[in-house]
Amino acid sequence: MPQFLLESPHTKEECLRALDELVDKEPTLLKESWFGCMSGDHTEYATIEASNESEVRGMLPEFLREKARVVEVTKITPEEVRRFHM
Repeated sequence: MPQFLLESPHTKEECLRALDELVDKEPTLLKESWFGCMSGDHTEYATIEASNESEVRGMLPEFLREKARVVEVTKITPEEVRRFHM
């Protein structure tokens, strides 16, 4: 299944609302996420397995979906790096 990097920024004022909605709607996403809020960077970071970008965005509180950055990511092996040079 594809893997996605999620960066979901929110303001200091939106922080508690975002966390409350994650607890209610997607507690699994909350468990998998890291937050910069305690350092003043009000952003949620996570790597998520999902079918597509829309599925990842659908996990977020609706008011944050458009602001989020969702990127499909893959691991690259040393062998693949060597093949890239061919």
